[in-house]
Amino acid sequence: MVSLFSQSVFHGALSPPCLCCVKQKDQFDNLEKHTQWGIDVLEKYIKFVKERTEIELSYAKQLRNLSKKYQPKKNSKEEEEYRYTSTRAFLATLNEMNDYAGQHEVISENMTSLITGELTRYVQELKQERKSHFHDGRKAQQHIETCWKQLEASKRRFERDCKEADRAQQYFEKMDADINVTKADVEKARQQAQLRHQMAEDSKAEYSSTLQKFNSEQHDHYYTHIPSIFQKIQEMEERRIVRIGESMRTFAEVDRQVIPIIGKCLDEITKAAESVDHKNDSQLVIEAFKSGFEPPGDIEFEDFTQPMKRTVSESSLSNSRAEGKYEPKFGGKSKGKLWPFIKKNKGAGPEDFSNLPPEQRRKKLQQKVDELNKDIQKELDQRDALTKMKDVYIKNPQMGDAASVDHRLAELGQNIEKLRIEVQKFEGWLAEVEGRLPARSEQSRRQSGLYEAQHSPAVNSCAQDRESSPDGSYTEEQSQETEMKVPATDFDDEFDDEEPLPTIGTCKALYTFEGQNEGTISVAEGEMLYVIEEDKGDGWTRIRRNEDEEGYVPTSYVEVYLDKNAKGAMTYI
Repeated sequence: MVSLFSQSVFHGALSPPCLCCVKQKDQFDNLEKHTQWGIDVLEKYIKFVKERTEIELSYAKQLRNLSKKYQPKKNSKEEEEYRYTSTRAFLATLNEMNDYAGQHEVISENMTSLITGELTRYVQELKQERKSHFHDGRKAQQHIETCWKQLEASKRRFERDCKEADRAQQYFEKMDADINVTKADVEKARQQAQLRHQMAEDSKAEYSSTLQKFNSEQHDHYYTHIPSIFQKIQEMEERRIVRIGESMRTFAEVDRQVIPIIGKCLDEITKAAESVDHKNDSQLVIEAFKSGFEPPGDIEFEDFTQPMKRTVSESSLSNSRAEGKYEPKFGGKSKGKLWPFIKKNKGAGPEDFSNLPPEQRRKKLQQKVDELNKDIQKELDQRDALTKMKDVYIKNPQMGDAASVDHRLAELGQNIEKLRIEVQKFEGWLAEVEGRLPARSEQSRRQSGLYEAQHSPAVNSCAQDRESSPDGSYTEEQSQETEMKVPATDFDDEFDDEEPLPTIGTCKALYTFEGQNEGTISVAEGEMLYVIEEDKGDGWTRIRRNEDEEGYVPTSYVEVYLDKNAKGAMTYI
């Protein structure tokens, strides 16, 4: 059955053979150009998809870099900022954008595997198939042309032989009618005419056979071989068209498949945005910067009409500023309370965070205790692992030497003991801040004292700071000076002054305090004592029991009553 494709291309199949061959050759050229154009279109589409995949990869990479750029740095201040709901929502947005970028990578991968790779292999197969079909077509065309040439040669030979036979017959008749010609010449002319007639008959038979053969070949050529070849070319071209259509459909499906996931990413971003809570963030700011100090009291009226000592309320703002000046009355050592209204010099600060407001100090101490407990747990885990390893070595000596881990176990034991002593120290300071300092056992005192003696001045930096500068002004330079230069006899020099500090008020002990560090004094609950130096912002008040006993106690442990003639009455609780 002749295909529609071959019918339309070879509508002149019944034309003269030579003309048909020319037309056939022209149609083969046209089909060859058209099929090559189809392959070019396919390769152009492959290039388009490939560039799209590169764009998707580049876009995904840029999104990932953008997300990574704004991610919080580890162990930095930015991590603390992500406790707020707004910054957590921003972090969630960054994470979702990272997933969003991943979907574009999926698009690129799927387009590469399902479209670019598949079409590239198909184009190679298509080129081979096209080459094979046109080779068969050229071969069939050459065969019919050869048959036509043979038919033409047979026809010319038959024509020539017929003409020769006619000329030989005419010559014989002429010789036979001429009376002057011998009988032998007539016989010779007759034989020659018969020979030419026989040759003409042979040529006629050959021509007839060749013609029948050509007609058969021509019929097969135009109704079987060529239609079959064109049918294959048509099917090849239709498969190419179907394949590019399927690829375009796949192109859309690859995008459509990631739309739900991209929509989920956007939903998560919306959910994160809805989780932003302004009230919660405001409360976090309040908790973070809450000082725990009472607002300053009213400023007292100063009557300049009467000769009297001019003083201002200790709790007033102006007084906290004025105390930054030099005061020779208290030995020339007081630098004044710079906190909370005036910034201090930047520095590491004392170990017990006594330079901070009570609430901030409590948080810092609690944070330090938690960190030390985590370090202890890590050391314990390592010790347990090494202990198990040692047990395995003891049971199976071929696996290792059990004595090889003893040194490390001893180091871990020492580290754990040091960390526990540190925890006890910071827990003691924390208890002071919270107003619930527990009485420590004699054993823990000895351990703490031994550790402090081995590691001073680092462990006792807070006490050393108080000894060298009891006015409460702590800076990094002061702390280093105290640790390296100030001897432990500074307190003795200070207390051995010929003229003791004057009494500026009285106080009542609210709780029992055991003064264990040098420079402190123990008090019992309900005991009345004299105040000789006020709290300079470091959380300590200097008191006196008698002429021989004086020292520092936590301000939160006493209720102070200042002498009105000295300064306005103020209560610390």
